[in-house]
Amino acid sequence: MNAPPPAGSTLRPVRIAGTGAYAPAHVLTNRDLEKIVTTTDQWIVERTGMRERRIAAENEAASDLGAEAARRALADAGMAATDVQLLLAATITPDYPFPNTGCIIQSKIGARHAFCMGLEAACSGFVYAVETARHFIATGTVENALVVGTEKMSSILDWTDRTTCVLFGDGAGAAVLRPAKRGRGVVASALGSDGSLSDLLLIPAGGSRRPTSEATVAAREHYLRMNGREVFKHAVTHMVRSARTALHRAGVVISDVRWIIPHQANMRIIRAVAERLGVPLERFVINVERYGNTSGASVAIALDEAARDGRIRDGDLVLMLVFGGGFTWGAMLLEWEKGS
Repeated sequence: MNAPPPAGSTLRPVRIAGTGAYAPAHVLTNRDLEKIVTTTDQWIVERTGMRERRIAAENEAASDLGAEAARRALADAGMAATDVQLLLAATITPDYPFPNTGCIIQSKIGARHAFCMGLEAACSGFVYAVETARHFIATGTVENALVVGTEKMSSILDWTDRTTCVLFGDGAGAAVLRPAKRGRGVVASALGSDGSLSDLLLIPAGGSRRPTSEATVAAREHYLRMNGREVFKHAVTHMVRSARTALHRAGVVISDVRWIIPHQANMRIIRAVAERLGVPLERFVINVERYGNTSGASVAIALDEAARDGRIRDGDLVLMLVFGGGFTWGAMLLEWEKGS
């Protein structure tokens, strides 16, 4: 896992100064899925906790979702797009193999003074991107950053595979980062990866390993494939372990944390994490019932909801937990400090 800053570090504390989220208008319910694949509303709810998810229109790409979330985050932070210095987009469903989706979002919102990057860490993407952007601000390289997690998961799903197509939805979340004024901002983080397990959750073809061909298309290898049992086991283990590491680095205990925002993979994973951490579900921010798994956007969307409805207040300790393909995982502890 990533090491904490060295002793005597002069890094500036960094906070989240504004959040935004966007979900497409079209709602796909479990009843709708019953007409597409062999499944039932009861089966989906019992195994995942999901009842509906949002699906982007044919002419909506990841950058369109991300741009709208970005605009809302900038408005929340009271900042103009032209003031953005770094724009970092986390996605596994980019508009194109290149250029990176951050550049496309930059053009859409008018953040012409920013330098832009894409980051691919699957469902861990938003937290990885916040941690990356934080260091640019902490070292004084930039004064602010706009981080976007955006996914059009419907574009990489095999709609004949009932084990995966029921799980995912489309959406985007964003956050504006600035130096902290009063509090500690991002207090601690713990990130990790294990590439030896990459074959358990991946899209087999379309890259340089297996370029697109008639054979890969016929074999439906351009769609997401997942070993659900193994993903469940590793997700619970690593989300709990990274949470404990981040808390230890911050010098706090789990009872000090006001809100836990987990990756919205499914309710069985969330319940297992809550049980192992010894935290009641009432202290978890959960919206998987309405959005499904939006991959790199899920924690960002949940964070925005909890910030806007008043659940998260100044001074609250907020713990974000993620796990995704790679495998990648992580935890980030924030001391909430709102205001421009």
